[in-house]
Amino acid sequence: MSVRILALVGSLRAGSHNRQLAEAAAKHAPEGVAIELFEGLADVPFYNEDLDVEGSVPAAAARLREAAGQADSFLLFSPEYNGTMPAVLKNAIDWLSRPYGAGAITAKPVAVVGTAFGQYGGVWAQDDARKAAGIAGGKVLEDVKLSIPGSVTRFAELHPADDSEVVSSLAEVVGRLTEHAAPAAA
Repeated sequence: MSVRILALVGSLRAGSHNRQLAEAAAKHAPEGVAIELFEGLADVPFYNEDLDVEGSVPAAAARLREAAGQADSFLLFSPEYNGTMPAVLKNAIDWLSRPYGAGAITAKPVAVVGTAFGQYGGVWAQDDARKAAGIAGGKVLEDVKLSIPGSVTRFAELHPADDSEVVSSLAEVVGRLTEHAAPAAA
């Protein structure tokens, strides 16, 4: 049985380096590991308990929950917006945290990685994403990290999938995430 990892990308921009990083992870996933990039985070409305009513959950949020329910683990890709994670990623975590104690993220392994233009590669945002995912019920792998600085220059002419150092680092992250997901997939 293969391990299914759901990738959530916190940047909606078409040319996003974090999206490219997610594409690289999916492209180089080892045999037996399927990484699905969730499409449609831009369509998920801001979390609101008034909208989260059984039988009438907005379709985009229902699709997110369904994809997350089928996943064995999560790989979150976060750029840094004004020192923290983007609202779209936080919103996805909020939807996946409900119903309280039984959300689609509950007890599943979560790793957070990313790239940003700054010299630290978005570590503040990634730390915030780890915190939110943990509070939401995910089993955050606190020691599994990858923050790539200088994204605008590093990936100006080179896709992350073609950067051997990035591919190697992503393989280590995916390997560690797979180790923790394997019991859930068995």
